[in-house]
Amino acid sequence: MKYKSVFDIIGPVMIGPSSSHTAGAARIGRVARSLFAREPKWAKISFYGSFASTYKGHGTDIAIVGGLLDFDTFDERIKTSLKIASDLGIEIEIIEEDAVTDHPNTARVYIGDDEGVLELVGISIGGGKIEIIELNGFLLKLSGNHPALLIVHNDKYGAIAAVANVLAKHTINIGHMEVSRKEVGKLALMTIEVDQNIDQKVINELSILPNINQVTRIVD
Repeated sequence: MKYKSVFDIIGPVMIGPSSSHTAGAARIGRVARSLFAREPKWAKISFYGSFASTYKGHGTDIAIVGGLLDFDTFDERIKTSLKIASDLGIEIEIIEEDAVTDHPNTARVYIGDDEGVLELVGISIGGGKIEIIELNGFLLKLSGNHPALLIVHNDKYGAIAAVANVLAKHTINIGHMEVSRKEVGKLALMTIEVDQNIDQKVINELSILPNINQVTRIVD
């Protein structure tokens, strides 16, 4: 693993006690909130491996709920996130799973309201760093540490090139890009991490491209 600075090694400014179990969990929750783009009415959170066995002592539950409330890792409100969620009428269910996963610090977050649902799987890889490895059934690799675009599109020739051309026109550099699909010729998901936040006008331009169904951005 490569580190850009000493802060990547010692972890982020955070509510403790653990960068992996607390800060990482908060970031997983906050990415889910960002992608859902609004406050959920309910959340079902499944913990696996080390998360499942130690979440109460390490505050993983309050951290991930804090993230769902859009609290950053250092926000003091994380300490009372479960009460805040209850006061807001958000139903929270924590599930301890027995299944063995590829990574010991794994969480599945399933959130929703009357308008829709979102499900993602995230792992905390150490030092507060995370990866989102699944979104609504699509496999992906999203760090959550950079601005990003998630683009649902029809798996058709030219869709990826059209998106890349728009980004190039606006001098937006792509740091990482991958495409996931469940079935050939059906829906696919582009995951694009970029070097700068993207203006709404670029989102609008991408949204009207042929075969593009949904464009979601994650800001830094």
